[in-house]
Amino acid sequence: NFFQVSYQKFLNLFREKNRLNATVLLVFIALVIVLSLSNGSVELSSHELIKAFMREGDLTNQIIFWELRLPRLIASLLVGSALGMSGALLQGMLRNGLASPYLLGISAGSGLVIVLLISMGLWLSWIPIAAWIGAIITTLIVYLLAKSGTSISVERLILAGVALSSLFGSIQSMLLLQTEDGRVQAALTWLIGSLNSRGWTEIKLAGPPIIFA
Repeated sequence: NFFQVSYQKFLNLFREKNRLNATVLLVFIALVIVLSLSNGSVELSSHELIKAFMREGDLTNQIIFWELRLPRLIASLLVGSALGMSGALLQGMLRNGLASPYLLGISAGSGLVIVLLISMGLWLSWIPIAAWIGAIITTLIVYLLAKSGTSISVERLILAGVALSSLFGSIQSMLLLQTEDGRVQAALTWLIGSLNSRGWTEIKLAGPPIIFA
C-alpha cells in the first residue's frame, strides 16, 4: 500500500545517504593520511613516500615515515575511532544526541585521577589504568544518582553528570594550583592529549583493545 511504498522509499534514501556520507568521509580520511605522511619539518614528495613505504631510497626518509609519521597517524586514527565509538554508544544508550563522556562527567572523573596521581607523584606508570578505573567509578556514581526505582531518568543522568563534571573540574583546578610547575605541565599534557613521541609501543598496547571494542 501507499505507506509501505513510502517507508521503503525512505529506507532506500537513508541507505543512499549513508553510502554518500561514508564515501565522503573515506575520501577525506585518505586526503588527511596523504597530507599527514608528506607534510612536516621535512616534506616528502609522493615518489619519496612510495620509496619510503617500500623501505627503499633515503634512510632518513624511511625513518621519518616508519618511526615517526606512520605510528603517529595510526595512533590518531585509533584515538579518533575510540572517541567516536564512545560517543555513539552513549547517545544510542541514552537516546540523547547531546550525550558524551564530557557531559556525563566521565572524562572529568578520569582527569581527576590523573591530576591527583601526577600532583602527588604516585604510580605514574599506572596512570592509564587508574584513569580508566576513575572513569568507571564516575560512571557508576552517575548511574546511581540517575536511577529511580527500576528505571533511569535521562534528565537526571545528564544533570548528575554535569554536576560531577563541575565538582571534579574544581578539584582538578585546586590541585593544579598547588602543584609544582613541572608536574602541572605533565598533567596538562595528559588532560589535553598529545600525539608527540607516540610510536609502535603505544599502538601495540592500545590498538588491540580499541579494535576489539
